[in-house]
Amino acid sequence: MLDFEPKNVFRYFEEICAIPHPSGHEEKIADYVERFAKERGLSCYRDEVNNVFVKKAATPGHESAGAVMLQGHMDMVPEKDSGSSHDFLRDGLKLSVKDGWISADHTTLGGDDGAAIAIMLALLDSAPDPHPALECLFTVSEETGLTGAWAFDPDAVGMTAGTMINLDSEEESIVTAGCAGGVRTDIRVPVTTAPFAGTALRVALGGFTGGHSGIEINEGHANAIKMLARLLAALRERFDFSLIAVSGGGKDNAIPRASEAIVSLHGADAEAFAAAAAAEADELRHEPSTIEADRAFICTVGPAAAPCAEMDKESTGRVLSILNLVRSGVIEMSAFVPELVAFSRNLGILSTEIGADGTSVVLSFSSRSASEHQLDATQRELEMLAAAHGAEASHHARYPGWDYAPVSPLREIWAKESERLFGVTPEVVVIHAGLECGILCHKRPGLDIISVGPDMKDIHTPRERLNVDSTRRTYELVCAVLAKLAL
Repeated sequence: MLDFEPKNVFRYFEEICAIPHPSGHEEKIADYVERFAKERGLSCYRDEVNNVFVKKAATPGHESAGAVMLQGHMDMVPEKDSGSSHDFLRDGLKLSVKDGWISADHTTLGGDDGAAIAIMLALLDSAPDPHPALECLFTVSEETGLTGAWAFDPDAVGMTAGTMINLDSEEESIVTAGCAGGVRTDIRVPVTTAPFAGTALRVALGGFTGGHSGIEINEGHANAIKMLARLLAALRERFDFSLIAVSGGGKDNAIPRASEAIVSLHGADAEAFAAAAAAEADELRHEPSTIEADRAFICTVGPAAAPCAEMDKESTGRVLSILNLVRSGVIEMSAFVPELVAFSRNLGILSTEIGADGTSVVLSFSSRSASEHQLDATQRELEMLAAAHGAEASHHARYPGWDYAPVSPLREIWAKESERLFGVTPEVVVIHAGLECGILCHKRPGLDIISVGPDMKDIHTPRERLNVDSTRRTYELVCAVLAKLAL
């Protein structure tokens, strides 16, 4: 289907898309990469978490050039439109091409980071001459905590490269030269329940644009969970109701596009409650801070199945309080780099869990900063907020940032080859998103790194798409840079 040049790149991309590979379930794609390497007689190492490390010898006569590592992650964010029956654990993606952009049918495409995997496979299969020794690292679970990068052991695989091209960026004209670190936090709010004694209603918000919680956190996209919290808090001033369950979002590193609450309405007309919810939603739509794309969000109120229990009034109040008080979005901008977010937090997942120990409401966050001191601060703030609401905060998957290097031979070569081939001088940026580069340069101090990639739009959403011409140019530029590094 993807009959574009270079044929190898798009053939491998199409094959990757046919293999289910959401975060945490990369076994099948790791099998594919390992089999690919063995069929070509390449050195291949697969570790216990399913990272795959493949080596290709330098072009004869260029063995003295230093090895170069190429790196990308095998997992993808599994987001889909409501109503889609796609099963990310079993189904391959259905691809389409329109106006030079590749997308998937009502799901994320996985161009982040399938484009990187396809480019590396094409180079391992038939890298243009000359090229230095290639060391290709295919990692797992980047999207859910950079697990693969943390587990990677450079010594165990015999890594020798002092230069690394990370292929996990989404704008061709930009070279990323630094990134934020981050930490995931879960706040678990225990709730007390009482027998159900009202009218069960479902309050749902949907149709928000969502987006990447690092790259797009400063673009004003509404957080569906925070919008739901505001709506419910306003309604509670006029109506007596208790929460039964709340939910929203799907990934802590994606801005939530939908949320919902099941409530037990006491002693009031359901139609009056629904009308008040619609009016409050309309107020939210027309606030000056609500961007145009999010004003089309939908608020629905309808009957829900009657449960056995509901949260008591005190628990309902605590849950709504913590949801409304917690900060989510941009917290601080950089004082040194124009338009760079320095510190942010994304409330990405809201869930209600019923277990042996009772019922809890769980809030999951992704906080980001290049400053370890600010990451310490976000942990303390969430711990204090949790304690004030009778809850507990736990932290995991913390990862370091990647500091900008004033001098980078690799960055200079990339810029010169981009100018020579395409007449484009790439912009060098430091980003607020987290990249595996931070962990890998932590494991190999002094590693000369750039992060690059072809043009993609709306990653982490079902609108994700990958540009065909940009993918070709990125591959050609990688080949040109490798040729220079081989000399």
